[in-house]
Amino acid sequence: MLLDPQFLAEQILNSLQFSMLLFLLAIGLSVVFGLMDYLNLSHGTIYMFAAYVAFSIAQLGGSFWAALAVAPLVAAAVGVLLYFVLLKRAERAGHLTQVLLTVGVIYMGTDLLRIVYGDLPKGLSQPALLGGIVDLAGIRYPAYRLFIIALGLVVMTVLYLVLERTRLGALVRAGVDDRATAETLGIDIAKVFALVFGIGTYLAGVAGVVAAPIFGIYPGMDVSIIILVLIVVVVGGLGSLRGAILGSVLIGFADTFGKILLPQFAMMMIYLVMALALIFRPSGLMPARRFSASS
Repeated sequence: MLLDPQFLAEQILNSLQFSMLLFLLAIGLSVVFGLMDYLNLSHGTIYMFAAYVAFSIAQLGGSFWAALAVAPLVAAAVGVLLYFVLLKRAERAGHLTQVLLTVGVIYMGTDLLRIVYGDLPKGLSQPALLGGIVDLAGIRYPAYRLFIIALGLVVMTVLYLVLERTRLGALVRAGVDDRATAETLGIDIAKVFALVFGIGTYLAGVAGVVAAPIFGIYPGMDVSIIILVLIVVVVGGLGSLRGAILGSVLIGFADTFGKILLPQFAMMMIYLVMALALIFRPSGLMPARRFSASS
């Protein structure tokens, strides 16, 4: 199969499309973990919540574009509210407490969505504008999937410019590199974290909306994706934009080609990539500087 150039090109594009979805989720989780050492497993719940909000907007007569504009904002608002009301209380309580608390949020969020929407899977239609097929030098590929790739690349570029060229980016990098020193210099890392948390949950909401037409909407969709996102963060390195990009691409390609080459052992391919990364780079392939000292 892989000897067919068109089939190979299609699978590379599929890998890139899945990598972009993983990146949209992983960057928020990675920077939050790197900045505040907070393991927020409920990050995927925001992804699921945004997908259901998008479904509700579509049911009320709104378009896909209206859902993409509104649902991530609603998800970010709920995420920030959740942080200030509940998650912030475990900020310095250790990873075990954070895991237990955020796992509880996962179960509560899933059950609440089940009560409101039921157990049956829901769907969100692709926008008519992107419903066709694009011919790329003889390779026919769905326009909507190309849109996801382009969206991911745009977000990468914007985040790079923000983190590398703006004052906010400098504050985030200072907090990731050495929070204690940054606070000594008068930087309010708590406010920086709240803003970063909001941006991360917004991007998770974007991922939830754009993924819905492809993967569907159902209770538990957060658990299935958050495992892969955690692997991306471990492979790429904490608090690093470049690490999130590299980890997303590696896991996206491993998942797609693993299902083609060894369908019975597809997950093994992903864990093999993670194991090799941890063996040779225990802190991740491209961690933020304070995590790279021991690598």
